[in-house]
Formats: sequence, structure tokens, C-alpha cells
Amino acid sequence: MTDPREEIVEHLSAMRAFAMSLTRNSALADDMVQDALVKAWTKIDSYQPGTNMRAWLFTILRNTYYSHHRKARREVSDVDGELSASLSQKPDHDGRLQMRDFNRAFDQLNVEQREALVLVGAGGFSYEEAAETCGVAVGTIKSRVNRARRQLTVLMQLNDDEVMEATDIVTSGIVANQRSVA
Repeated sequence: MTDPREEIVEHLSAMRAFAMSLTRNSALADDMVQDALVKAWTKIDSYQPGTNMRAWLFTILRNTYYSHHRKARREVSDVDGELSASLSQKPDHDGRLQMRDFNRAFDQLNVEQREALVLVGAGGFSYEEAAETCGVAVGTIKSRVNRARRQLTVLMQLNDDEVMEATDIVTSGIVANQRSVA
């Protein structure tokens, strides 16, 4: 009796033709044949000698094709990685840690600086409106806001080009470098 592995070679061209009829793509057909051959080679002991080798190989090839087809339906083509980049999300703990650091630094500012930041940054007041609310000159509010933001940057150990990723719109407004023309 001959080794069934030797008979596999006789069916390669028929397997490729069958794969081409399934996939209509020569590269994919070649991949399917190769995958089917690997499966057949590793499971050759399950082949029953004396039965139809071609039918056995075609069954493996067909099942390989259907498995590939089911898998491909669930996958999304993302060659450039744009889709996966849009789906990624920074861990939630980063925002909580930065918020904790921000709160500690914010508490270290003097009352006037905190008030100015809250009015201009979080409240959305113009410098003029904030100055009127506090009963001080516009330049005083601008100075307080500028010094407070600089102090927050130092306390939070941020670089000049580094942006804090705030977890809420209020904090974003406070730390944002908003400048209005006087």
C-alpha cells in the first residue's frame, strides 16, 4: 500500500480549479488550496485508504472556503487603520487621574485667580464681563487668568506644548488658553 500523501499531488490542479470556481480570485484560490493542503496533511491519518481522495480533499477545500467566507463577513476592511483609530478610546483612569491632579492644583490657587478662571474659562464670560462682576479693571482679570493658567501649568508639571485632556467642558474652559483682544 502506498502512502496517501503521495496521492495528494495528483489532485492539485483540480483543487486549484475548484478553488477558482469558488473564489473567482487567483490569489485567494491559491491561499485556499494551500490551507486545505496543510489541513489534509496534518489530518492524513483520518483519511481512510481506498476511499476517494479527491472527494476528501475537495471537502476540506470547500469547508476551508466556507470558514474563510464566514470569517470575512465578520471582519471589517481597515487597510489604513483609520477605522480602528477612530474606535480607540483612551482609558478612563487617565482622565480621572488628570482631574484629581487638576483639582489639587486648582485648590492651590488664590481665591481671586480661581474666581477669574471660573468666570472666564468655565462660565464663558468675556474679560469685560468678568471684570464688571468682580468690580476690577479688565487688565486685572486678564492678569489673574494668565497667572492662574501659568501656575496650573507649573503645579501640574505640564510642558508649554502639552495639552491637558480634561474630562469635562468646565475644566477644559478653565485650562484653555483663551485670549481675547483688549
